[in-house]
Amino acid sequence: MNKVVAGQAIAGKSTAMQNAVTELMRISPLADELAKLFAKAGHSLYLVGGSVRDMMLRRLSSDLDFTTDARPDQVLKIVSAWGDAVWDVGIAFGTVGVTKQGMTLEITTFRADSYDRVGRNPEVTFGDSIEGDLLRRDFTVNAMAIDLANKTFVDPHGGLQALQDKVLDTPATPQESFADDPLRMLRAARFSAQLGFTAAPRVVDAMASMAEEIDRITAERVQTELSKLLLADDPRPGIELLVDTRLADRVLPEVPGMRLAIDEHHQHKDVYQHSLTVLAQAIDLEKSHEPTSEPDLILRLAALLHDVGKPATREFQPGGGVSFHHHEVVGAKMARKRLRALKFSKEIVQDVSQLVFLHLRFHGYGKGEWTDSAVRRYVTDAGDLLPRLHKLVRADCTTRNRKKAAALQATYDDLERRIEAIQAQEDLDRVRPDLNGEEIMRILGLKPGPDVGKAWKHLKELRLDRGPLEHDEAVAELKKWAAENGIG
Repeated sequence: MNKVVAGQAIAGKSTAMQNAVTELMRISPLADELAKLFAKAGHSLYLVGGSVRDMMLRRLSSDLDFTTDARPDQVLKIVSAWGDAVWDVGIAFGTVGVTKQGMTLEITTFRADSYDRVGRNPEVTFGDSIEGDLLRRDFTVNAMAIDLANKTFVDPHGGLQALQDKVLDTPATPQESFADDPLRMLRAARFSAQLGFTAAPRVVDAMASMAEEIDRITAERVQTELSKLLLADDPRPGIELLVDTRLADRVLPEVPGMRLAIDEHHQHKDVYQHSLTVLAQAIDLEKSHEPTSEPDLILRLAALLHDVGKPATREFQPGGGVSFHHHEVVGAKMARKRLRALKFSKEIVQDVSQLVFLHLRFHGYGKGEWTDSAVRRYVTDAGDLLPRLHKLVRADCTTRNRKKAAALQATYDDLERRIEAIQAQEDLDRVRPDLNGEEIMRILGLKPGPDVGKAWKHLKELRLDRGPLEHDEAVAELKKWAAENGIG
C-alpha cells in the first residue's frame, strides 16, 4: 500500500471512529447506566451489530442492540426494575426487550448456535465470549462491538475496514454462513441497496451457487426482505444483485424474465433495464412531490412490475417492429399472482395490480382527444390511486429523445389540468349517480334487490358520460332505462 492510499485508509477509519464517538456520546448516559447495572451483577455488556455499524455511519436510530454473557433469566432480573417496560417474547432465543427514555433496547445473550441446514431456525446455544458471538453474525460490518464497561472497540473480522471500503463480506466463509441461514443472501442484496455497499466476489459466487437454498425460507420472510430492499433510497444495486446471482429466479422470477423482451421503441437494452429506470424515476417523483413522506412501497412495486406482461405478449411485426398488445392486462394478472405468493396484504396486491393495469391508459390520450367522459373514467377507475398513477405514468417516460420526452410530459400536464378543471366543477373523487338507491326504489316501485343495483350502475355510467344531470332529467333517464329492460 503506497503512502497516499495508506493515509486515506487511516483517515477513513479515523472518521468512522469519530462518528462512533459522537454517536456514543449521544446515548452514553443510558448505555453507561445499563452497563453499570450489568457490571454490578458481574456481567459484561456490549453494544453490537447493526447498532455499531450505524454508529460509524452517523445513522444510529433509537433501536439499540446489546449482547452480554448474562443468561436470559439474569438479564430479566437486571433490567426489570430499571426499564420503563420489559418484554420477554424472544427469550427462547436469548433476547430480552426493554424500553427506556424513548429508546428500544434488545439485549441478547452471547450465541453459539448450530443449524440443521434444513430450515433456518437454529438450535439455540448460548456462548461464553464476544468473539464467538461475532463469528456467527451475517456480515463483517455487523460483527463489530463496543465494550461499554471500558469503551473499547472489538473488531476481530475487519468490519471497520469493510465499512470503509463499503464491502459486504462474511465473518465465516459465505458457504457456511448461507448454509446456516439462506435469508442472509437476501440481506446481502438489501444491504447493497440500503447502504450502497458492494458484495465481495466470494459472497456473490456463493449466492449464485447456493441460490436454490433460498427455497428453505418462508414466503413471509422473503417478502419482508424484498420490501425493505425496495424501500431503500436506491433499490437498483440490490435488485441487480438478486438478478445477477439468479436469486431473483427463485423469489421474483418475473423481473429477470423481462430481460427477454426488447421494448417496442428500441430505445432500451431490454424491458428489465427500462423497468429499473422507471423505478428510479418513480422514486425521484415520490421524493419531489412528498419529500417528508415515507417511501411508497405500492408505487415502487408497480414501477418495477408494470411491464412484466411484455414477454408473454411479445409479437414481432413485419419490418422488424415489436408489439406487446394487452401487456397491461396480462401484467396485472402476473403481478397479482406473484404478490399473493409472497404473502403481501390484500390491499397491496390490489393496488399494485390496478396500477399495472392502468399504466398504459394515458397513451390513448393522444394530443388531448379524450372527451370529458374519458377523463372522468380515468379518475374514477384510478380512485385513491390517482396520485400514484400520475407518478407511474410520468416515470414510464424513459425515451432518450428529449423532444419526445418533453412532449409526453406536456401532454400529461394537459391531462392533469383537465382533471383539475373538471374536479373544480364536479366531485370526481366521489362520483355517484344523480339518484340514490332510495330514490330509485321509490320512483320505480322496487324493493331492495339486484334491479336496484343495475339501475344505480346505469345512472353512474350516465354520470360519467355526461356529467351531472338535472333531477328531472335523471328521473326521465331512469324510467326510460327501466322501460327498455322491463323493470318496474
